[in-house]
Amino acid sequence: MEQKWPQHLWIVRHGQSAGNVARDAAEAAGLPLIDIATRDVETPLSPLGEQQAVALGRWFNQMPASEKPSIVLSSPYVRALATANAIIDVGGLAGAGVALTSDERLREKEFGILDRLTKFGIIQKYPELGEQRAHVGKFYFRPPGGESWCDVILRLRNVIDTITREYREENVLIVGHQVIVNCFRYLLERLDEVAILTIDRAGDVPNCSVTSYKFDSARGKNGKLVPDLVNFVAPLLEAGAPITVEPDAPAAPKS
Repeated sequence: MEQKWPQHLWIVRHGQSAGNVARDAAEAAGLPLIDIATRDVETPLSPLGEQQAVALGRWFNQMPASEKPSIVLSSPYVRALATANAIIDVGGLAGAGVALTSDERLREKEFGILDRLTKFGIIQKYPELGEQRAHVGKFYFRPPGGESWCDVILRLRNVIDTITREYREENVLIVGHQVIVNCFRYLLERLDEVAILTIDRAGDVPNCSVTSYKFDSARGKNGKLVPDLVNFVAPLLEAGAPITVEPDAPAAPKS
């Protein structure tokens, strides 16, 4: 039976962004609005985020050529593209002809009217949405103009269809966002609502951390991807890059 999965799949959250820093400052000051002028799609990496991306690129560079990513897919958001480009450049992938493909299906979860609001701002401006979210649950709650986790999962199902159709036996690197990482885990590990929200409550996905899967031909009927690394941050520690675990804005309460 022909292998339908990549040989190796890495899913990386982008490096710390200027938005993460601005959100932290707004939360600490008890402000309702995150003070950042750019659209979310245009928010760049912070200087620390750039350092984290370079550190991760060095980790990939240490791999044998045959084990390095042969395909790189990224969210079109500036912070994700910058992370992916740093990995390609520092990881020695550019010389091997590895190109970067931007895929809008890997974009950040859309927050709709809650965009740029802190948890204080959400409570202050839209208290009824907090009540609705508590009733419906984080997994299914869709803010007006935004997305639920289920909406993100739906577009990622389509990404997996593309990967199994076009990138069989390749080494695929995906650079995205916190919810993207967790929703891929939901799909690839066949989790349910309770399991993925338990993982989410346990802690945020560290910036530039690696969650990966390897193909095992002995698993399942025709082989499958099995978890290899989860939120792996050792490359950053080895390079002396501080670990950051800020949630993506807006910061809604865990539930």
